[in-house]
Amino acid sequence: MTPSNRIQRVSDTQGRAAWLVSGHEWVRELLADPRLSRSHPNPEHPVRLTQPGLFGGPIPDPEGELADLQRMRKLLTPSLSARRMESLRPRVETIVDALLDELGRSGSPADFHTIVAFPLPALVICELLGVPAEDRADFCRWQIEAKQVSRPAVARGGLQSLWRYLGTLIERKRWVGSDDVISDLLDAAKRDPKLTDDGIAHLAAGLLFAGHAPVVAIIDRGMLLLLTHSEQREALRRDPALAAGAVEEIFRFASPIERLRTARRGGLTRYASVDIEVEGATIRAGDTVMFAVQEANEDESVFSDPKRFDITRERIPHLSLSHGAHFCLGAHLARVKLQYLFVRSFERFPRLRLAVPLEEIQPVRDAVAGAVSRLPVIW
Repeated sequence: MTPSNRIQRVSDTQGRAAWLVSGHEWVRELLADPRLSRSHPNPEHPVRLTQPGLFGGPIPDPEGELADLQRMRKLLTPSLSARRMESLRPRVETIVDALLDELGRSGSPADFHTIVAFPLPALVICELLGVPAEDRADFCRWQIEAKQVSRPAVARGGLQSLWRYLGTLIERKRWVGSDDVISDLLDAAKRDPKLTDDGIAHLAAGLLFAGHAPVVAIIDRGMLLLLTHSEQREALRRDPALAAGAVEEIFRFASPIERLRTARRGGLTRYASVDIEVEGATIRAGDTVMFAVQEANEDESVFSDPKRFDITRERIPHLSLSHGAHFCLGAHLARVKLQYLFVRSFERFPRLRLAVPLEEIQPVRDAVAGAVSRLPVIW
């Protein structure tokens, strides 16, 4: 049987053999397949040895990873439910308004990425974790330092400071709890003796790191899309009720700067834990599987006129937040802050526009799709 053109043998970025899955149907189905995981069946594989697991230490084997994932989702789902995120909306709006105030004070032109897009996700996660206002500047600085992979000493210092602080915060909340994720996890630990303070700290740090860079990239992408599609921007200004659809379309659509450059076919990467027969192809245990998520989000069999950016679409079953067991736990929170941000930005700055030609805006290499180094705007 001949393999489908939706499942092709290719080379990954390192020149190694891999499988590329494209097409909405197959990307959606295989993202949810438990036989494909972030871990590798070979315990000596670099992914198993170097990548952290959910509760500390390297990623376990595929079966252990699935168990960790299920346990993590059980612990965090109540704290990140849609109802809980809606209750957080007023505090998120206050944070957004404060950042837009700062943008206004900086004067035109200004860098929207640095002043608004980059700090917003970290500040909202501080709110979610219950980090006091007076500690947030340090907390945000440490998480930035912890990601400086090209400066190992800085990264190590930032991670150590962040870890020490989380330990102190957990101990403080043990005695004076509040309405936040860390307090929720401390309550859960009373029923789950396996959930230690280190486990809580790992989950808190995981929320911070997983919820920062991708959301920054989505904010950058969304602003670029709205700033370069005037009719869609004006539709959102006229009718803020379009915000929910606008955010989903921003999730679905590629950044304008990506469309100016070579298309990105690869996306999420998984490893086969066992041999898998699919569409005439035999994916062997240990094989790398890459998902062409952006192509799936532009599948003509699912989306009408998929290359058109249209915030009024009624059905947007994009796969940008993954699918199945790996579906983004922070999706509700991301939607809350993005919906308000995109509406409020153009209410506050109705003449907001790019300060430089689109071609001069540089993407961040090896970062989440849509991330930019600067986003100069004027109003």
